[in-house]
Amino acid sequence: MANAALVALVVGSWAALLAAVVAAAALDMSPVPFLAGYVPLFGGDNLVQSPDGRSVRLKLDSRTGSGFVSKSAYHHGYFSASIKLPDGYTAGVVVAFYLSNGDEFPRNHDEVDFELLGNRRGQPWRVQTNIYGNGSTSRGREERYLLPFDPTLRPHAYAVAWTPTAIIFYVDGTPIREVVRVPAMGGDFPAKPMSVYATIWDGSAWATDGGRYKVDYAYAPFAADFSGLVLRGCPAAAAGGGGDDGDARCEVGLMTAERAVMTPAKRAAMRRFRRRHLTYTACRDRVRYNGTVFPECDADGDGLGRDDFHAWGESKRVVMPRRGGGGRQQRQRADRAVDGRPSTWPAGALRAD
Repeated sequence: MANAALVALVVGSWAALLAAVVAAAALDMSPVPFLAGYVPLFGGDNLVQSPDGRSVRLKLDSRTGSGFVSKSAYHHGYFSASIKLPDGYTAGVVVAFYLSNGDEFPRNHDEVDFELLGNRRGQPWRVQTNIYGNGSTSRGREERYLLPFDPTLRPHAYAVAWTPTAIIFYVDGTPIREVVRVPAMGGDFPAKPMSVYATIWDGSAWATDGGRYKVDYAYAPFAADFSGLVLRGCPAAAAGGGGDDGDARCEVGLMTAERAVMTPAKRAAMRRFRRRHLTYTACRDRVRYNGTVFPECDADGDGLGRDDFHAWGESKRVVMPRRGGGGRQQRQRADRAVDGRPSTWPAGALRAD
């Protein structure tokens, strides 16, 4: 009887796992209405909902920025927002889509960031990604990238897949960064439940050329439009249940979902993106951390070696192009990739294959 019970338990466990994997193949990535998943965080009338309730405009003016937060905290998941950024002079403006638990753990919070950094007129927006675990803000793992499209013309999707073993950042479905959890990271890997945030705010102190160019409110209001809000995760209340079958199915479902799995085709697309658009990485910064290399940094994982970067982590290969000026020869140099193909791809053309 004992053996029969054991067999039944094993078979039942594998059946549950198989059911989770099958469900993951059809994981629902449909956007949610704003009020179904989020609530306003700050900003008053600087947060404007669309008439159909499926998108939100966040504005920054001289009075305040604005933002919203998810109704639930999540213990891993897939989170996405399509964002259209303001045009013109946007120096100092920061538009952020991120996960955080700073309200619950102010001294040892976790964070996973997409920060979109404004610029002077004619200069492109830049994207910065970062992670923190257990308040490890003194060990920032920033990376910065140029975008292969003009993010002010139409919405583009920025997404995070966060599982117990890895974090993948996506732009328009193409992975641009993978942080794989390794034992030596310890508490630096985000592991506590987090809420999902979106904000626009004044980052004059650092966002553009280290704070050289500030927000100029003569150009306000600055408006960022958020749509396509995808919230697919394991709610923290359920994740803390300890051994519940529903919790296990949720975790397995997320870990086997397409967006959480780095296939060879996706890895190749990520390497192409990084070769063409990565401008800074803490993994190659030998000055900031006195030669220390973070344990998760893979020396050859993206096909870029130490010789491709300056000692302070800036790329030698990717130059900052001008947008809307600079002459034909300058634009041609900026558009020429190292492998002979264009490095500026049409809007919406990012693909993993």
